[in-house]
Amino acid sequence: MREILGRRRRLLSRRNDGRPELISAALTFATEWQWPVLPGVAPDPQGRARCACPDPECTVPGAHPFDPGLLTATTDARMVRWWWTNRPSAPIVLATGGTAPCAVSLPALAASHALALLDRRGMRLGPVIASPNRWALLVKPYSMQQLGELLYAKDFVPGSLRFHGEGGYLALPPSETGQGGVRWERAPLPGSAAPWVPDVEAVVDAVVDALTRTGVSAPEF
Repeated sequence: MREILGRRRRLLSRRNDGRPELISAALTFATEWQWPVLPGVAPDPQGRARCACPDPECTVPGAHPFDPGLLTATTDARMVRWWWTNRPSAPIVLATGGTAPCAVSLPALAASHALALLDRRGMRLGPVIASPNRWALLVKPYSMQQLGELLYAKDFVPGSLRFHGEGGYLALPPSETGQGGVRWERAPLPGSAAPWVPDVEAVVDAVVDALTRTGVSAPEF
């Protein structure tokens, strides 16, 4: 009984802090929005900026799949519930592409300036995910051929842009990773339907143009 009461107090404390439970968020993504998810590697408890995976030079500590692997991502409620019951603090990782959204990400400072400019222009954006170092703009699924043709047609594409397409992944809010917390910079509208996301062409065109016009330095990290 003490263990049960203690667990209830921890859950109530999370609610009082205004931070949604990871298992609840994971179930929303998987069952209501049909986004395939899986648990990520937790940050190394011995060092927040390190990863618990075997790679000592991991570039996305705690924010990537390891065991299970990316191909196990699922929308099955039973599997999602089992994973986060056994690993309640595991980051939520989205397997991008297929029927799930893809994303375009860029360094946080450049992203904040780009979004401000796009807002002034009245461009409609979908959800935007923010971590301390990078922000990711969710877009409709695209193929590698489609992305290649899009980039080939550009005179210039900042090297700091990253593309999360088929076979890629992205940590979702409210995960905690080795680089800090993951949150919504632009949250999806409430409701049971999957959030609306724009085409990748519109986002890449707008972001590249915004970065060029604002002249914000966008170092790659």
